[in-house]
This record gives sequence, C-alpha cells and structure tokens, in this order.
Amino acid sequence: MKIICEKCGFTMNLDKSRIPEKGAKGKCPKCRHIFTIKNPGTGVSDNANKSQKTLYWLQGGGCGGDTWAFFNSEPPETSELINDLNIRLLWHPSISNHSIAAQNKLNNDLLSGKQALDILCIEGSIIRGPGGTGMFDTLLGKPKKDIAASLANKASYVLAVGTCASFGGIGADGEIEATGMQFQKWTPGGFMGENFKTKSGLPIINLPGCPCHGGVISGAIAALVSGIPLKLNQYNIPLEWYGTLVHQGCTRNEYHEYRVEEKKIGEKGCLFFYLGCHGPLVYGPCNKMLWNRRSSKTRVGVPCFGCTRPDFPQQYPFFKTRNIEGIPIELPDGVNRAHYLAYKGIAAAAAPERLKKRKTGI
Repeated sequence: MKIICEKCGFTMNLDKSRIPEKGAKGKCPKCRHIFTIKNPGTGVSDNANKSQKTLYWLQGGGCGGDTWAFFNSEPPETSELINDLNIRLLWHPSISNHSIAAQNKLNNDLLSGKQALDILCIEGSIIRGPGGTGMFDTLLGKPKKDIAASLANKASYVLAVGTCASFGGIGADGEIEATGMQFQKWTPGGFMGENFKTKSGLPIINLPGCPCHGGVISGAIAALVSGIPLKLNQYNIPLEWYGTLVHQGCTRNEYHEYRVEEKKIGEKGCLFFYLGCHGPLVYGPCNKMLWNRRSSKTRVGVPCFGCTRPDFPQQYPFFKTRNIEGIPIELPDGVNRAHYLAYKGIAAAAAPERLKKRKTGI
C-alpha cells in the first residue's frame, strides 16, 4: 500500500498488515505534515476516484537543469508522483516522443479547449529576441514565447520552474531579450504582465533556483493537484519552501555568530564576510530540504551564490564579498547596520577558542 502526503507528495510504502483504518492520523516523515486517512487501502488521498489532472512542460531559454533536478528527485520519484497523483503528462520535451503531427494536434486541442490543461510548467526564460520576434527560440516553427502565452491563458495553474522562468535569469541582460513569465528580475510584469491571472485566479507561481530543488517542484505539483493552497510572497514565491533564509539550517551558524570567518573555500568557518556567501541574504530550501537528501553548498564549504534571488546572476563576482573599507555592503536581511557592526565586534572578541582554533587546510 502507498500513502501519499497531500502536502509534499512524499510516498510512504506500507505492507498489507499495516493498512490503517479510515480516520487514522499519521505524520509525513519528510515534511512533518499531519494527515488523516481518507480511503483505507489506497492512501491519504482518494486519487483513484479523482479526475485525472493534466500537465504540460514547456522548455524555453535555459539549460534544462530544472528538468533533471525534477527527474532526480526522491522520494517520490517522478514516475511515482505522476502515477500516484493521477497526472496525465501531456508533453515533456525530454521524455515525450510525439511526432510533429501529433504535437501540432495536441497544441491545437489545448488552444481550442478540446483538451483541458490543469498545470503548465515553464522552464527557462522567455526569449523575445531578435527585435521582439522571439525567433531565437522556436518550437515547430513558432516562437516559444507565443506558445507559452497561449498555453498560459488556457491553464488552471502556471509554474515558472527555475530562476530563468521566474525572473529572466542568465539571459535577462543580454541580446536574446530574455525575461521571466511575470517578473523581470525584481520588477513585476515580465512577459505576461503584472495583472495576469490563470484560470484558477492565481498569478504565475515562481519556483526559483538554479536549478530549482526537485522536491520543491514535486511538492508544488502535489499541492496544486490536491487542492492545497500555496501562500505566496510579494514575488509570487511559495513560503512553504522559500520562507526561511538559506542561512537558517546552515551548519556554520555558530561561526557566523562569532564572526569566525574563512578566506578560503572548503574550510569550516563562516563564508559570509569574505567569500561572498548569500546565505544570510536570500531565501531558499537548500539547508532545509538538502540536495540528494544529504548536503548543500554551505555544508561542504562552498558559498551560497544566491541563485533564488530575482537578480541572479548578480553583476559581480560570486565568491568575493563586496565591501567598503572591509565592511560588507549587503548585511543579513533585516539587520540594522550600526547595530550589526557593534555586535560583530563584541562577538568576535567573545568567540570560543574551540572555534578560533578550528582545523584548517581541509
């Protein structure tokens, strides 16, 4: 028997001797969500009796990294997520093998309303170049920007998967005229316009990251299919996964508090003051969910370079902290500069010897 968490999509496998009774309570081991058994023998959600949901994945201007993060997510694996949530995958360019005729028919059916579209996933930025034509990035001879706009108007929900789709990403300042679906970096609007709403009445939901964590993609899809509302911030980003700083959960927090800082990558101390770490500046799930359920950049001594931030990639070196007279220009989110400087001086003087005498040269 499989039990599917309604909140994050995590699949729990139980043998027949452990099938719970209707109304029994359980806790998801991944996200700690408390759920109630609704249909004994089939899992938390009665997915077998639910109408099938459809999903279409369109790749725009990007590297495809979000796709592979999604395909490598576990548990549940992508195939389990699709099967257990009763999703019909209409199209994904990496695994679908439609003929040109079949692809044209599918697109025409979607645009005419003959085929319903529940979830549209956009990966990669919307390419508008050259000169606003979009012909730098095409599908079946048509600009993908036009296909994306048409499908977005038909979809119940739209997920902008990755920083490129969300905010423009790497190509946002280049000649390809890239933009995000509903934001251009920090500025609302993007390709579809600030006031655009999907058929569900929601804006485009942004899932930033370079790439976006596969568990976030799975969780967002599971939430939409299960009818669980996603609370969004001012950038239309779900707080469920982006409500905490990358710094929260970092194993180097104690070093940061006492300003025991490193000047080389791979050491044990904090990476913020000299090595450009964005952990105290940006919001993301990296130290909450971990990658491969095991690690993150900061846990292995590599600075976070803020890939979930709307202005990523920033126009300055990743691994060097910008400073004025040795003081970082950007301080931890919400911190008063004068108070920070006073506190850090005292904290450094009070740093425990066990931190200052840490082993180096790892």
